Amino acid sequence: MGPIFHVRLRLRRFMRRHRTIFAILRSLMIFSAGFGGAYGFIKASISDNSGYNPHTFAIGASFLFALACVGLATLSMRLRFVARKMHKIALHNEVLADRNWELQEAEQRARNLFEQQGDLIVMRERGGSIIFVNDAYCRMAGLDRDNLLGSAFTFELIEQGDSALEPNGTRVHDQRIESAIGPRWIAWREALVRSDAGQPAVLQCVGRDVTDRTETERALADARDQANAANRAKSRFLAMASHEIRTPLNGILGMSGLLLETQLTPEQTTYAKAVRTSGEALMSLIDELLDYSKIEAGKLALEAQPFSLAALIEEITELLAPRAQAKQLEIAAYLDERLPTWVTGDAARLRQVLLNLAGNAIKFTATGGVALIAEPGIWPNEISFQVCDTGIGIAADAQERIFREFEQADDSVARSFGGTGLGLAISDRIVKRMGGRIALQSALGAGSTFEVSVPLPPALERGEQNSFRGPDLAGRSIMLVAPAGLQAKLIERRLQNWGAQTCLVAEAEVAEALLPERAWHAVLVDDSIGGDVSLRVGGVAQRHTTRLIVLVTPASRHELAPGAPFNGYLVKPLRAASLAARVSFDTDGTVMADDPIPTIAPPIAAQAGTGLSILVAEDNDINALLMRSLLSKLGHHADIAVHGEAALDSWLAARSAGAPYDLILMDVQMPKLDGIAAARRIRAIEASEPGGRTPILALTANALVEDRYACFEAGMDGFLVKPIDRDKLDEALANLAAARQVPA
Repeated sequence: MGPIFHVRLRLRRFMRRHRTIFAILRSLMIFSAGFGGAYGFIKASISDNSGYNPHTFAIGASFLFALACVGLATLSMRLRFVARKMHKIALHNEVLADRNWELQEAEQRARNLFEQQGDLIVMRERGGSIIFVNDAYCRMAGLDRDNLLGSAFTFELIEQGDSALEPNGTRVHDQRIESAIGPRWIAWREALVRSDAGQPAVLQCVGRDVTDRTETERALADARDQANAANRAKSRFLAMASHEIRTPLNGILGMSGLLLETQLTPEQTTYAKAVRTSGEALMSLIDELLDYSKIEAGKLALEAQPFSLAALIEEITELLAPRAQAKQLEIAAYLDERLPTWVTGDAARLRQVLLNLAGNAIKFTATGGVALIAEPGIWPNEISFQVCDTGIGIAADAQERIFREFEQADDSVARSFGGTGLGLAISDRIVKRMGGRIALQSALGAGSTFEVSVPLPPALERGEQNSFRGPDLAGRSIMLVAPAGLQAKLIERRLQNWGAQTCLVAEAEVAEALLPERAWHAVLVDDSIGGDVSLRVGGVAQRHTTRLIVLVTPASRHELAPGAPFNGYLVKPLRAASLAARVSFDTDGTVMADDPIPTIAPPIAAQAGTGLSILVAEDNDINALLMRSLLSKLGHHADIAVHGEAALDSWLAARSAGAPYDLILMDVQMPKLDGIAAARRIRAIEASEPGGRTPILALTANALVEDRYACFEAGMDGFLVKPIDRDKLDEALANLAAARQVPA
């Protein structure tokens, strides 16, 4: 059937192409057949032997005519049927022609797109021969299409970049090639595609010129590396500058402290305090610059350790209380009892943020007070810390600016308040690093409220004790006589939370009139209303209560007269536990004994009359003199070594003589042999020879974390940061004496 089908197909194609010839041939065939039949019939009828019968002839002729009519009718019907079919075929052909035209247009558009596109497009057969290229590829190769088609042309490879294989089988890779327009980076996408059905797949490669992007990325990478190197250099410079500044600053603060402990005239005391205050301000500036450097370098590390929330809040207010009270400002703390007592987080960084905010509040407040409030936040395990003040306030246009580096609300040359403008920027970054946020509400002349919200989950290992329970003061009447302010409102709020019925009175006359109206469970009198006034109110109140408590500052506590009517006192800022102990109900009705006025205890070594034998390795003469003086005042004996080798020789001599040193205070940066190397040698000798282990504390002016890690890796037991704080030095020596059971 195959050959016959092809013959018929070709015949039909010939008929469609040559319709006129086919019509003439068909007409000739029909005429010849009709004429031949009729002629033969008539000729046979009239022959001599035919037996012609006219009647029979008429019948035959009629029959032939009828057959002709039937044939013509059949032909007419077939022609009409064919005409209808041809009409349908014509319509179908028209549709096909339209579609063919659309396909041709689409093919032309696709070809134009391929040709005009900026991407390089090339198709290769299995052997690598090119079967299609676009204009972009030709321009890049510098050859015309005729020379490329059928060839195995490839660009010269300069550098091969990264390569990857996608899940659909497409290979993606970068190449740096040599082209007609110079070296270029091309990002290729290569995949196998089929061009025609039944034909083998061809490799289609589409390349995009990414030279600008690659060069930009490399430039950015180089710039990033240079910036990182600059940050590291800046950090090291700040660390070196910090060391060089802290070293003389240690002498300034230490010597001024020793000077203030001597007999001075009032004028000399003022000058010495001014020197120490200036040194502390410079120390604060150095710490801010170092913190900013750590944040910029991405070296701000956070810890997650359990700490007491109440202790943190109250310690901050107590630490800032002298500054606030020196300006006649109130300072108070309030911790919501719904909060857990112990939480998990970085207490040191949180303390730094709150100290900065509360310190600023004191600096920018002339009258009124400052309050630090801790309440539950809006999210689970979130705690909101609010620092409120009654200060000068912040203008709306400056509230966003003050969180930027080196910006202040008042940036004029004649501003009234100093500072670098780094404190809030550092605090904002620390809080964000902790996963929290800082918000500000303020208006000029109406004070400010900074709200710090950070996630601090409760310390679960504390169990059921992780909460503070105040006393049950339900139905108890308590009067608070104090100036209306933040402190009085917070005390009243806490007492009301405990169930007490409070009466806050700001004027002494009103208090004296209200006292006889009922029996008061407790009366609290703030001595800020005036010494004589508070004594007068106390004299009236002692007839109406068994709890008569005066609120005093640390400075005014020692001025309490022995015959005062009060039977107890509380030191401002108040601790919640102290307030609870004072006002809690006593079933036997006994009156609490007065809190003893604490005195400054002498150092442990001084109490015992003997001290530790300490080797001090310090190359700076002033700092060496300072350490000798401090240790002598603390009751210890100190030997000075001016560099690391001298310290090592002194330690070996004392060890050989059987009188080893109890402690080595080792400066880190010294000539000949630094403190790190000296500590390593000491630990190596101790490991190879029998004998005890000498504790080593680093005296370092380097505040970077890696420097402190280096001290521990060298075998040191701890470090003291310059400028040396006398209390911290005393505490470290006392702990050492207690641990070694040395009678110190």
